[in-house]
Amino acid sequence: MSRPTHVVSGPYAPPVPARALTARSADGAHLHVEVHGPENAPPVVLAHGWTCSTAFWAAQIRELSVDHRVIAYDQRGHGRSPVSPACSAELLADDLEAVLEATLAADEKAVIAGHSMGGMTVMAAAERKGFREHAAAVLLCSTGSSRLVAESTLVPLRAGRLRTWLTKHALGVRAPLGPVTPVARRILKYGTMGPGSDLHMVEACARIVHACPPKVRYAWSQVLDLLDLDHGVRQLTVPTAVVVGTADRLTPPVHAHQLAAALPNCLGVSELAGVGHMTPVEAPELVTARIRELVTTYVQVKEGA
Repeated sequence: MSRPTHVVSGPYAPPVPARALTARSADGAHLHVEVHGPENAPPVVLAHGWTCSTAFWAAQIRELSVDHRVIAYDQRGHGRSPVSPACSAELLADDLEAVLEATLAADEKAVIAGHSMGGMTVMAAAERKGFREHAAAVLLCSTGSSRLVAESTLVPLRAGRLRTWLTKHALGVRAPLGPVTPVARRILKYGTMGPGSDLHMVEACARIVHACPPKVRYAWSQVLDLLDLDHGVRQLTVPTAVVVGTADRLTPPVHAHQLAAALPNCLGVSELAGVGHMTPVEAPELVTARIRELVTTYVQVKEGA
């Protein structure tokens, strides 16, 4: 099922994939998968966050697919992946394993980048056999492993029960977001992006987020509210880099530094000054460069490529 999830022109219009396929997860859920770039190029797998879609990675796909095989997929219920009644971190891990199995050769390693809930997907899958067979290195963008609602600074109050309660209800609103109006853009920019974000960045993110079905947005907000993947972080043994914006209200830098302290093989934290939660959109060159660096260092190119 196709949904209008993105802008159709400009730097954040997603490229047409070289091919598309459907991966089948362990519980039978179908996942829309796109493959961009040369088939024999080193692979990169992109996992988007809550309320987003493959279109969120448009800038990375466009730049990396010149000389990488870029694999991007829609999380269940998002983008072109059908809505599933089941929601959990374990299912996110199942889905990532299914995508890796459907797109990579048995002995093939990839850099896996996850933004927000996509990063949480990686943490949930850290102990999985399929993940360990295929992950060469990981990039975690704007994400956290636990206490997501309690640590959020979306509501401008001191930390405590009142702020947590208000944040939970703000993120868990059931109503449709409606059309992308100037007011809607201002709200989204405040909640998810840095103050210096350009209008075209805000418009691209707003189009994607507003296209997410309300019941999907609500269901996953309840999962994220109770999420605890601290154990998964400690099991993520591949080289892992962490990126966070200093103006991130949804997963503030405290999460990035907690991840760095717990990761067995952390390559460091990159703090992006003035950038909010939408790091791949707000700082596309920096995020793309970090992925390239990981590929160059940790992924072996196929012979004959």
